[in-house]
Amino acid sequence: MAKPSNSSDTDPIAPSDDPDFILHSLQDAFEKAKRFEASEEQMLQFYEQMLLIRRFEEKAGQLYGLGLIGGFCHLYIGQEAVAIGLQSALDNDKDSVITGYRDHGHMLAYGIDPKVIMAELTGREVGISKGKGGSMHMFSTEHKFYGGHGIVGAQVALGGGLALAHQYNEDGGLCLAYFGDGAANQGQVYETFNMAALWNLPIVFVVEDNQYAMGTSTARSSAETRFYRRGTSFRIPGMEVNGMDVLEVRAAAEVAFKHVREGKGPVLMELNTYRYRGHSMSDPAKYRTRDEVQEQRDHHDPIEGLKKTLIEGGKTEEELKAIDKAIRARVAEAADFAENSPEPEPSELYTDVLVGEY
Repeated sequence: MAKPSNSSDTDPIAPSDDPDFILHSLQDAFEKAKRFEASEEQMLQFYEQMLLIRRFEEKAGQLYGLGLIGGFCHLYIGQEAVAIGLQSALDNDKDSVITGYRDHGHMLAYGIDPKVIMAELTGREVGISKGKGGSMHMFSTEHKFYGGHGIVGAQVALGGGLALAHQYNEDGGLCLAYFGDGAANQGQVYETFNMAALWNLPIVFVVEDNQYAMGTSTARSSAETRFYRRGTSFRIPGMEVNGMDVLEVRAAAEVAFKHVREGKGPVLMELNTYRYRGHSMSDPAKYRTRDEVQEQRDHHDPIEGLKKTLIEGGKTEEELKAIDKAIRARVAEAADFAENSPEPEPSELYTDVLVGEY
């Protein structure tokens, strides 16, 4: 191809704004302090929150097996450190969160009452979306939690819109937009990357890489499996984080959120994690071995890892068992509440279909 007349073989064309552009990753800053210096009180809170997600999801699996939860149901078991580590660093008065259909854990991480979440799972009138959203489409504008989306990757573009709203309203908030390793190959993700970088939007993109896009390993489905590098062409700095260590996740969140709040534009975080169950309750997960799952449970479990840290810090097995017992009781109460709550009236089929006012 012919070069423009003002160029020469010794003077290659370079971007006029920044000929020496190099993407400086936030990884360097993160590596300097890779684990959050949590107080005992904070660690106990993280432990309780992760345990609540674990026990809640186990109970949801049981209710699905009993036929009390219909449709699809995607459990978050194994990934608890991601939601707790990130969302514990948010400003709940300003920031917003949006995610895909594996969403129960993110709602619980927000401190939303497990009763109304379980009621939503079982399609009850008192559910957080009036029993009409179910497992995949939970929503709470009160908590600035915008779903729960069934279309793979669609939440990323909507997250860009939420970030634009934060910027336009000058409210100081940021959007935390979760998506999975499977959704990372969607075109709309990269369209959103481009606009977010172009407009300097306050958004943190989070790839929850649980190693399997539905039933296909990332090695087979993605040409570039280091997802944190996928923002490079849009000049979005990336971070690679162990998503099975809640203290490491929280430390990474501190670095990423600070960058965004300082007006430096979006960040892309890759959280390497692992789901113990299948993609959904209908997935027998025959694409991996039991030994692989057991190895993750034995050596990388986020709850057991923090439990070990707490015991090393002076907590006893009895104290932590008491916490587990209390959480099991709380989850059982949520399940009873859901089972004993009425289903929506048939007339509810005609509500929330069209927007009444703008």
